[in-house]
Amino acid sequence: MLTDRKRFVALAIALLAGAAAPGRAQDHQHPPSPADEHAAHSGAAHGLFETHEASGTSWVPETTPMAGPHLTAGRWELMFHGTAYLQYLDESAPIHRGARQLGSINWFMAMARRPLGGGRIGARTMLSLEPWTIRGCGYPDLLATGELCEGDGLHDRQHPHDLFMEIAGEYTHPLAHGLTWHVYGGPAGEPALGPPAFPHRRSAMPNPVAPIAHHWLDATHIAFGVVTGGLSGARWRAEASAFNGREPDEDRSGVDLAALDSLAARVTIRPRPTLALQVSAGHLESAEQDFAGGLRYDIARVTASASYERAPSAGRTLAVTLAWGSNLERGQRTHAGLAEGSLALTPLDVLFARGELNSKPSHALHIHEQPLAILTVGKLQGGYTRFLPPRGGLQLGFGGALSAAFVPPSIQPNYGGVGVGVALFAMVRPAAH
Repeated sequence: MLTDRKRFVALAIALLAGAAAPGRAQDHQHPPSPADEHAAHSGAAHGLFETHEASGTSWVPETTPMAGPHLTAGRWELMFHGTAYLQYLDESAPIHRGARQLGSINWFMAMARRPLGGGRIGARTMLSLEPWTIRGCGYPDLLATGELCEGDGLHDRQHPHDLFMEIAGEYTHPLAHGLTWHVYGGPAGEPALGPPAFPHRRSAMPNPVAPIAHHWLDATHIAFGVVTGGLSGARWRAEASAFNGREPDEDRSGVDLAALDSLAARVTIRPRPTLALQVSAGHLESAEQDFAGGLRYDIARVTASASYERAPSAGRTLAVTLAWGSNLERGQRTHAGLAEGSLALTPLDVLFARGELNSKPSHALHIHEQPLAILTVGKLQGGYTRFLPPRGGLQLGFGGALSAAFVPPSIQPNYGGVGVGVALFAMVRPAAH
């Protein structure tokens, strides 16, 4: 265990050093675009808030619109975000799998920043009411896995978000030669591991349902205890984190603090305003367990992703994310691939789709007849959201989606064939700037 940790620390240092050196050379050889210069010198579209900032310290394309009211209080600048759905989900396979549920998926975020000591200091929080608006062990999501409920591992459901998704502070300070250093951390936050969390990706924003690959990509967006530090240039960021890698417990209203004994490192590059690339790796200490009271086991995770946005024609906007993740746990390596996108046909009409292929340990899906098996499953989803014109700074939307869940022949007896899902929802969110 100690040897693995030393190897990972060496890898993290190598990633940081390797990313920083080319970035400095690139800053001299290729001058930043006007958009990048504007972001670097004036804080982008809204003072101290930059459009490419997403969950934790992750980045999205700079063309991602900012949503939410922007206020000032003395030297402080305030920004508020959030989305709330009222959804009816019906996901079922022909044999003993699936459920239906009426509930509300939601999250709310507040950020405050001000200049300090030649840099900027900030505080941020992200909350969810899902501990009370999602009944039971979570909402129906065929082939989703991860975390515990009622003493056993969850399967075919997506767990609710915790009440406290983020309680963190941050400080950023410019250095010479266009460099900036940053530190971020708190009792709840997101380490430098994985792509931006799915609620923050424009390709996933119209879609209320989480990916089944969540625990291979961005599940660490809620870590109870994290410290991150790193360096940034105009178009790149290199950072490393120490954090608590244990999954949250069943009490979704608490803060499950534990030792910061997990490590992660991430390199993000924005070669152009419409594109954000990241690669990251992490060692999650005692991350998961199969049942309450069972032995916890470590996970080594590697991810890579690309998020791209463009306007193919007037009035249309395309957002696409491609992501891959790999978990190594108890000697078994599994993989996940995700492709998701949203296409705004008009400012008010949005199509969205997601396709996933995910190999999962048999125990995660409660396939006890095949112990230690690796099962490759897949899911397709597509839907449509119709938004109403913004009023009072808010925007309402109504939509629906269909999904199909595919399993290999070896576990057809457990599912009985292709699982089918139907989603109907209404949503409210701040109007985009």
